[in-house]
Amino acid sequence: MPKRYSQFRSATLLKKTFFIFIFAFLLNLVWENLHSVLYLHYQNGPIGEWVLFRAALFDAGFIALLGLIFLSFSFLSKREWLALPIGFLAAVLLEIYALKTGRWAYTEMMPIIPIIKTGLTPTIQLGLLSFIAFKTVKLNSRS
Repeated sequence: MPKRYSQFRSATLLKKTFFIFIFAFLLNLVWENLHSVLYLHYQNGPIGEWVLFRAALFDAGFIALLGLIFLSFSFLSKREWLALPIGFLAAVLLEIYALKTGRWAYTEMMPIIPIIKTGLTPTIQLGLLSFIAFKTVKLNSRS
C-alpha cells in the first residue's frame, strides 16, 4: 500500500471518528437530558447538568471508539446495523452493573424491559444513537 494512500486513510479515519464523536455527543446530550427524569439518583446524589454532560461524554466516547473499529474493518463499515445489537449488549451490561452496584436507580416512570429488567431508554440508547451517528457520518464513503 503506497504511503500517500495510507496517510489519506489515516486522516479519513481520524476525521470520521471526530465527526462521529461530536455528533454522538450532541445526540447523547439531548437524550440524557430528556430521559433524566426517569432516574431517581446518580451515586445517591442529584442528577444535574454536570452529571448529564459527563454521561453524554462517556457515551460519545464509546460510540466514537466503536465507530473507529467499524471504520477499520470494511466488513463492519458496510454493516452499520451491527451497531444496534452491539450497543444494545453494551448498554444492558452497563445498566445491570450500575443497578446492582447502586450507581443509579430508576423512578417508577421508567419503562422496564421484562427478563433483563433494565430501563427501556438507557438500554436502546447506545445502539440506536451509534447507528444514527454512523449513518449520518456515512462509514462506507471515502470522504
